[in-house]
Amino acid sequence: MLDFTDYLAEDGLGLAARVAAGDVSAAELLETAIAACEAVNPAINAVIEPMFEQARARVAQASPAGPFGGVPFLMKDLGSAVAGARLQNGSRFFRDFVPDYDAEMVVRLHAAGLVTFGKTSTPELGLVGTTEPRLFGPTRNPWNLERTAGGSSGGSGAAVAAGIVPLASAGDGGGSIRIPAACNGLVGLKPSRGRNPSGPEGGEGWYGQVQLGVVSRSVRDTAAALDATAGGDPGMPYCAPPPPLRFSDEIQREPGRLRVAVCRAALCCEAPIDAECLAGLDATAQLLEQLGHHVEEAVPPLDRLALGCNFLMRVLACTGAEIADAERLLGRRSRYGEFEPTTRAFANLARAFNAVDLTLANRAIEREMRTLGRFMEGYDVLLTPTLATPPAPLGVFDPHGVDAVMTAIASRVSLGPLPKWGGVLEQLVANNFTFVVSTMLANMSGEPSISLPLHCSADGLPVGMMFTARIYQEATLLRLAAQLERARPWAAQRPPHGLAA
Repeated sequence: MLDFTDYLAEDGLGLAARVAAGDVSAAELLETAIAACEAVNPAINAVIEPMFEQARARVAQASPAGPFGGVPFLMKDLGSAVAGARLQNGSRFFRDFVPDYDAEMVVRLHAAGLVTFGKTSTPELGLVGTTEPRLFGPTRNPWNLERTAGGSSGGSGAAVAAGIVPLASAGDGGGSIRIPAACNGLVGLKPSRGRNPSGPEGGEGWYGQVQLGVVSRSVRDTAAALDATAGGDPGMPYCAPPPPLRFSDEIQREPGRLRVAVCRAALCCEAPIDAECLAGLDATAQLLEQLGHHVEEAVPPLDRLALGCNFLMRVLACTGAEIADAERLLGRRSRYGEFEPTTRAFANLARAFNAVDLTLANRAIEREMRTLGRFMEGYDVLLTPTLATPPAPLGVFDPHGVDAVMTAIASRVSLGPLPKWGGVLEQLVANNFTFVVSTMLANMSGEPSISLPLHCSADGLPVGMMFTARIYQEATLLRLAAQLERARPWAAQRPPHGLAA
């Protein structure tokens, strides 16, 4: 077994190199990861489904080959089906659901040599930007146990930050790779629409907003993982064009002099940005100038409130469909307590709108994306804080007071046309889009977007900076990310509640 000091010193590719060199076997590496999980997971509650014996059986058969040959891995427990393992989606309704197939992303990650030995927590159906499902309880941030690890890939983010694994699976429909990356001091890339597969059953999650990937501690792990997973699969509704070079090769190249638009405002609502996040933004802009990039402040001319409301309508509609589809999959109706009140409320609110309303919302988003596209013609990269504040306290997003009463009512009965005509969407955006305020723009546009751990608050919490490029330009982001990683290395940063070296 590798000692924890050596284990923490390496990223995923570094551990794979040690296995390939014979310094440690895949079986020994797995035991180190299991010991790491047992040491820190009780405090952070990131891994909710151990798969230790399945992983031991796999490495006992043969040492996994590939760029990550033998590297321990954790799979997000949302949508990523692993044959023979429970897929609970953060929901009581799925408590005993065991798929008999591997999702295509799982197939490709395993083909790259990654060894899955557990599943990580997620909010129910991945609906919110914090990981506090009633089924498993809150995942805690290893930088501060009273703060959120983000969502919906919060379990993966906390596990990587705490040192259990060097990278873990993640998915992003409104920021769910970049939010936990920002909260936990990690690299989180949402690929372009159609870059990674969604099969064998999924198509365009949340109207094409959902993309799958990883959270990691290093840019090169993120690039290598994207090399391993990129490309279409049968029946995929659309596929990104193949890149001219491997992403792992791209990060060896200089990014050149990029035109960077720095935006100090929220992009999908009218919430304020915390001073800590703006301080990080200013420091990052200054670093970019020092590296030779052209930096200027600019704000995309978007209808921010309309974007937030129409994004939310998509989420509400998809929540209702998810419940109905879950009942089809499991062959029975759900009982009231098997979905959380907020999830039920979302589904019932969706019923206040019709197909025409949803189509108009989609068309409004398309118009705004055309405006964004014209804006991006003048820039290579758009830079914003990933989130509006440093990691928020746990429990702060639970409904309180009147909101709690309305959520309880809406979870049980239809509110008729009231949500449509009563400004409910606008109020929900104002009340809830105070932490996650910008990430969803790249989900709606399909553009690649990455969060990097380039700032730390005065009280020691990670603050992510988000870089978004034109669609299919992951190479631009990865080259820039590699340059920033060299200029401001973050690999040595360790949270106080992570694995002790």
